[in-house]
Amino acid sequence: MTTKKERVTASRHVYRGRAIHVRVDSVTKPNGKKTTREVVEHAECVVIMPVDSKGNVLLVRQYRHAVDERLLELPAGSIDPGETAEEAAVRELREEIGCRPTKLQRLGGFYAAPGYCTEYLHFFRAAGLKKSPLTAEDTDEIEVVPVKPGDIPALIESGQICDAKTIAGFRIASI
Repeated sequence: MTTKKERVTASRHVYRGRAIHVRVDSVTKPNGKKTTREVVEHAECVVIMPVDSKGNVLLVRQYRHAVDERLLELPAGSIDPGETAEEAAVRELREEIGCRPTKLQRLGGFYAAPGYCTEYLHFFRAAGLKKSPLTAEDTDEIEVVPVKPGDIPALIESGQICDAKTIAGFRIASI
């Protein structure tokens, strides 16, 4: 089946912020119908599954304002302009767990919410962790939580891990 794309006939930004921009696109669908699409523009990101020398996955517990909760997640963050996904993964690990990996393997990637958002997440496994902290603006209240891989399914089932990027990352890693 050949799928035709929607044709953008006009586009305007309705919000420009530090982390996101929001635009409204006027589009013509393949059947000729005209409609609008609201799009959240977000930089590409990285999600990293760091594994320590004991085989534990190092998760981070951090406050997320949008849901007003401290969530248990894999370390993650935006790729800065001019930075590769690999460089961002190393930087994020240094900022969030205070370690630099000696081994970094890309396992895949996925869109966060392709129905309305451009954010694409590159997923990595990191090992050979060496202490190498890097201070960042929002990381002072992050708690590092070592978790045995065998405990992860129960943490997801119980709702203790309820972050989509973390759950998707574990699925890619076959945990």
